[in-house]
Amino acid sequence: MIFCMAFMCLFFSFTSRNKNSKKTNDHPRIVNIVNFIRLLEPRDSNITEDVLYQTVVKQIAIMKKYKLGGTFLLQYDALLDSRYQKLLKSLPRNSFEIGAWWEIPKPLVENAGLKWRGRYPWDWRANIGFSTGYTPKEREQLADVYMKNFKKIFGYYPKSVASWFIDAHTLNYLYQKYKIAASANCKDQYGTDGYTLWGGYWNQAYYPSKINSYMPAQHAINQIPVPIFRMLGSDPIRQYDNGLGTNRQGVVTLEPVYKFGGGDSTWVNWYFKEFVKGEQMEFAYTQAGQENSFTWNAMEKGFELQMPLIARLRDEHKIKVETLAASGKWFTEHYKVTPATSVTVNDDIDGSDKKTVWFDSRFYRANLLWEKGTLKFRDIHLFNEKFPSVYETEKATSNECSFFTLPILDGYIWSTAQQLAALKFETIIDGNRVDLEGGDPTITHPAPGILHISWPIKRGYGRLVIDMNEREIKIKTESEKPINWFLDLTVAGKAKLPFKEINHTQVDCNFQGMNYFFKASKGSFEKSNNDGGFKIFPEKNTLILNLSGTPN
Repeated sequence: MIFCMAFMCLFFSFTSRNKNSKKTNDHPRIVNIVNFIRLLEPRDSNITEDVLYQTVVKQIAIMKKYKLGGTFLLQYDALLDSRYQKLLKSLPRNSFEIGAWWEIPKPLVENAGLKWRGRYPWDWRANIGFSTGYTPKEREQLADVYMKNFKKIFGYYPKSVASWFIDAHTLNYLYQKYKIAASANCKDQYGTDGYTLWGGYWNQAYYPSKINSYMPAQHAINQIPVPIFRMLGSDPIRQYDNGLGTNRQGVVTLEPVYKFGGGDSTWVNWYFKEFVKGEQMEFAYTQAGQENSFTWNAMEKGFELQMPLIARLRDEHKIKVETLAASGKWFTEHYKVTPATSVTVNDDIDGSDKKTVWFDSRFYRANLLWEKGTLKFRDIHLFNEKFPSVYETEKATSNECSFFTLPILDGYIWSTAQQLAALKFETIIDGNRVDLEGGDPTITHPAPGILHISWPIKRGYGRLVIDMNEREIKIKTESEKPINWFLDLTVAGKAKLPFKEINHTQVDCNFQGMNYFFKASKGSFEKSNNDGGFKIFPEKNTLILNLSGTPN
């Protein structure tokens, strides 16, 4: 009898696992050390080809010192350089990977039989130095030339091809013809270096839509089966609205060149502490490393700070250090479609009480931020595989490129330095409208695909409970004492909002020609008086938001 009961428990435990994952007991915290290599740096005459080469030599030496493998990605002109060929061929293939960095320099263009339009042999403008600046047919020619030369030099085709941004046509072509296993693109950023990637799967990795490399696909038939990993290790609290009110967004990432970020011991230790202990659901991911253009003098302090820490966490079995291609292979073996994941900060750097969690699924992303006892949604974006990127069929003609998803709440674009956009949790107490106040949240992953948040509310009002799954957000209060809570969307006065019609249970939207909507399966919407926003009220203390883009 005991055996039967044990067997039944094991059976039900097994069958209740996430069908989207082959091994749900395997939830690694993955670190890729990715260094990409340019042959030259025309923006600074002091950064010679030898300075760039010696930077890579130093990176390899430090990684070998701590027995850390990683990925080196070669721009085409560096691929053709005999020094890099000799150096990288000497690395053991069981721990180091050589792949492609997909910026387009002059030799690649001319060897593909095309005319170079750049100011320098490598020009970083979006319509020159990236695949978006070329027709789909030209992108295939560029890919064929690169792959032919790579195989001639190394004897095989690369498994990883990454870039700050790479179009879906190129990515799908590289998969179909050359069977690449992984790609990577830039973290979310607004306007930095002229490149905007905003509203996407915030971290970890996703399968992109066949018509939009930045947009996660909802169905396997419409996805490119190559996971795109998000680069640079963004600060989950500060990166999102850094530099708000100025001309450009700032950078707070794991990149070792930044004095506040990857080059600061306090920040780096805090970042990895939260990376190791924060709830991540399926898996956690971050990318360390740096492109050689920053030079060794600029990155030395941060690089030598991070590598021994990463090695120690690896030795303590708290993280898994592997190549980008290995992570791509693991992802495709475990997930047929993009899984739901989270990035959690339970404790901020000393001096701040902020906490946050990013939830991502193939249907939407959402960000919650706690500060000074209050709670708000800072960001919600929907994903739709039918939303095309203009770069799939047309060449970029501007020196900037922009990629977006579908906004429901944008706490950066809809904000000013004086007024932050947010969907705030509020209540009525003694006839006055006030922010809902509480203590420290508990964030867990009680079942596959579900993120559970329990937040104790002050004044004896029990708990606010939030459950996110890949299609819905369910919010309810658990209290013996009645509480009149609701969500209130506030935005800056001049924000351009996508809302076309706010009905009782549905909000219809349009962004860049795409119609979409979101619904309250339980609860209701009410228009705000003057700013074009809305309030959302629960029904019998429960609110369910359907963010799947489909009817209930």
